[in-house]
Amino acid sequence: MTKQKFRSPYDVLLHPFVTEKTMIQMERENKLEFLVNRRAAKGDIKWAFEKMFETTVVKVNVKIKKDGKHAILRVGPEANAEEIGMRIGVF
Repeated sequence: MTKQKFRSPYDVLLHPFVTEKTMIQMERENKLEFLVNRRAAKGDIKWAFEKMFETTVVKVNVKIKKDGKHAILRVGPEANAEEIGMRIGVF
């Protein structure tokens, strides 16, 4: 894991990114998508998500688009992405 450069997980994960496609990924593949800080590395994103939601992250994919940096996080098998989505107000 990289050296921690963020004080709070809220500095890394800005807000969830919700579209029809991300809702399908949440249901079928146990994935959530977030807009993240542009300076955040995959290790920082994983640390922030695990600290905020007290669950494990299996994989982090990152893509950079015009509206910012997006992180797609696959949640561990012991957690449910839909449940986490409900806690943060996606539904």
